[in-house]
Amino acid sequence: MRKRSKAKGIVIFCVLLVLVVVVLYCGLRIMEATILTPNNEGSGETVSKTITRDGVQYFPRQDITVMMVLGIDQYGPVASSKYYRNEGSADSIMLLIFDETNKDSTVLYLNRDTMVDMDVLGVKGEYAGTRYGQLALAHTYGQGLEDSSENVKNTIMKFLPGLSIDYYMAMNMDAIPVLNDAVGGVTVTVVDDFSKVNPSITMGEVTLQGNQVIDFIRTRKDVGDQKNVTRMERQKEYVDNFLKALYQKEHENIDFLINVYEQVAPYIVTDCSVNTLGGMLDRYVDYEIKEVVSPAGENIVVDGHYEFHVDEEALDELIVRLFYTRKK
Repeated sequence: MRKRSKAKGIVIFCVLLVLVVVVLYCGLRIMEATILTPNNEGSGETVSKTITRDGVQYFPRQDITVMMVLGIDQYGPVASSKYYRNEGSADSIMLLIFDETNKDSTVLYLNRDTMVDMDVLGVKGEYAGTRYGQLALAHTYGQGLEDSSENVKNTIMKFLPGLSIDYYMAMNMDAIPVLNDAVGGVTVTVVDDFSKVNPSITMGEVTLQGNQVIDFIRTRKDVGDQKNVTRMERQKEYVDNFLKALYQKEHENIDFLINVYEQVAPYIVTDCSVNTLGGMLDRYVDYEIKEVVSPAGENIVVDGHYEFHVDEEALDELIVRLFYTRKK
């Protein structure tokens, strides 16, 4: 009985990870132009070391576990592109930071347009230099499977010195309609005009089905005041109502969550085994999310392309706060 309960718990944990992606899913699906910079040095993870700030020494924290969660701008089940370049950019990028000392967690959300240096893979998958461009594009190097996720992981670890990413989970977009339809659709109150985007999403109470959910939670252009804060309110309403529907279905059928995860699994790439997820569940299931943070910076448009340039000083302070501890 305990084995069945634990298996069910693992499924819940995975579904909640997917929900984090749904809540924070934003970004435009545009392949941005980037600048290729030759580099003869091999790729590799940033070496952890003691740092000094204002005369105080800090060293990387050993009491946190970090999971990278990606929302990939790709439809259909995950599949190899058969080449070391694919069209799936990482539109949603976040790190779940589990603090084993304070027994809580933090969500670090990274803007997909953040300008970074990323590794480029050659035709045979070999290291071929670096490219300066949006973080989202790091996933396009590789066959769209584990190698692409690893490229994003390595890019982030170089962007955030001192960080070590322990695990990752990447999800294609079609997982969202699958989850939505599995609970029989999700009812929301539409207060913005979606007629230019999806006329089937009418004003008033609507039960979202299929790809309607993607338009509802992701679209900003030509909807209402087009502000991100308004979109975030729609996302919050959707997730709140989804959870209610999910809990109702789970109450009606003890195998519901297991069946849902089986449906979602084809759209997910992860380096976590069932045993790994089980161990994470045992340790972190009661952790509350303490905060959701994002690096400060400036959004600009360059040649019609979106770029986000971080505030380097603020980023350094954030890195020290999240990933380092004061040396005693």
